[in-house]
Amino acid sequence: MAINQLFHQEIRAINLGNAGFASELEGVGVEVTHLDWEPPARGQVELIAALEKLSHRPDIDAANQKAFERYASSVPILVDIGRALDVIPGMTPDTLFHAGPPLTWERMPGPMKGAVIGALLYEGRAKTPEEAAGLAASGAITFKPCHEHGAVGPMAGIISPSMPVFIIHNQTYGNDAYCTMNEGLGKVLRFGAYNQEVLDRLHWMERVLAPGLQKALRLSGSIDLRALIAQALHMGDEVHNRNKAATSLFIRTIAPYLVQAGLPSDDLADILNFINSNDHFFLNLSMPACKAMLDAAHGVKGSTMVTTMTRNGTDFGIRVSGLPGRWFTGPAQMVKGLYFPGYSEADANPDIGDSAITETAGLGGFAMAAAIAIVQFVGGTPQDALNYSNRMYEITLRENPSYSIPIFDFRGTPTGIDVRRVVENNILPQINTGIAHREAGVGQVGAGLVNPPWECFASALLALAEEYGEGGEEGRRQPAPCGNLPHPGDNYPQ
Repeated sequence: MAINQLFHQEIRAINLGNAGFASELEGVGVEVTHLDWEPPARGQVELIAALEKLSHRPDIDAANQKAFERYASSVPILVDIGRALDVIPGMTPDTLFHAGPPLTWERMPGPMKGAVIGALLYEGRAKTPEEAAGLAASGAITFKPCHEHGAVGPMAGIISPSMPVFIIHNQTYGNDAYCTMNEGLGKVLRFGAYNQEVLDRLHWMERVLAPGLQKALRLSGSIDLRALIAQALHMGDEVHNRNKAATSLFIRTIAPYLVQAGLPSDDLADILNFINSNDHFFLNLSMPACKAMLDAAHGVKGSTMVTTMTRNGTDFGIRVSGLPGRWFTGPAQMVKGLYFPGYSEADANPDIGDSAITETAGLGGFAMAAAIAIVQFVGGTPQDALNYSNRMYEITLRENPSYSIPIFDFRGTPTGIDVRRVVENNILPQINTGIAHREAGVGQVGAGLVNPPWECFASALLALAEEYGEGGEEGRRQPAPCGNLPHPGDNYPQ
């Protein structure tokens, strides 16, 4: 066709990549089909070179298979409740654990500072909020990430020495995980509240709730959390932001033993009413269950599987199985979602909490297709929920053998985030989460969706290429330990 004939015909364009070009053409009346595409690794030469070093490698594929199998064969069971100081490795009378990667008092956001103040008041280390803040800033208190000590905590994630914690045992590999008990909604410590109502509830949980549940658990022997989570997914939960079914299943499981435990009638009624009125109670069980499973997969030489995603309200951090003891961080992102009346994004704190451990384990945002009703809480449409789960298959290693999605013909949830696939496909993990007010004590102001920062995965990929990119052999540099204790996964037999 002669070139001059082309311009006398109707033009229909296909635009690849930059949406701005499509907009310009549409502006002058041209019919445009836009393809949302960008080059692998966002076209960054250094990342593409790293991908080439780590791709088509039987040794890395075998390492990922091993890490995934360690996760998939893990059976997390609830075995007991104990005092944090007595059961969590590394806890001392002067230590507070927090959510997310390592963080100093000076860099803590409002909700976490409020939770620290509340924890010090609860422990009797201070008599006023001002005194507590001064103690926290003095250097007398040691702050450590929950994740470095086999623990997890929602939102601020503060665990103090006297707090009762669930003890989850990995029946397959022998490691334990820990989490505090969920306080409910409203003015609660995990959102940075520390008034007398909050402190009174925490002391009631220590004095009545924990001992009562402990007696019931010891009568039951143990509770298989993997089985409860699998059933809850078939009942409309994804066990991050929707835990109605899982909490109901837990009540059905524990109630007969509570009745048998010989508790005072008032305490029995208060315990059952407290759990029943708190749809999120199971969150503090699903999180350590995921933690116990993923810790078993941590520390497999050569694996590119992500074993931790977490945020502290300032930074977002990930850890990778093949690089134990190292954090890869970027700035915590703002959550996009639905706000409670009277609040907007201007009131919100950046993303915070250890609860993204659920997404790391193939639940939460990765299992939204199993919990379509959750879009009423986090925003979007039912089709969005299906799309989010479908998209996560593009960045994960396998389908989950334990957790399945009914509407996908019981296909296993996408599980085992692969750093290589995240960078190559330019797809970031999908997380659904609550939104905390940026000021301490206000509480939750909404819920929505968020993605990790790209920097976490880009830097992890470069580190993996440096460590394992030469001939499939371990690199020269050994990772420095993060924190005072080795991560539990570092000690597992390889």
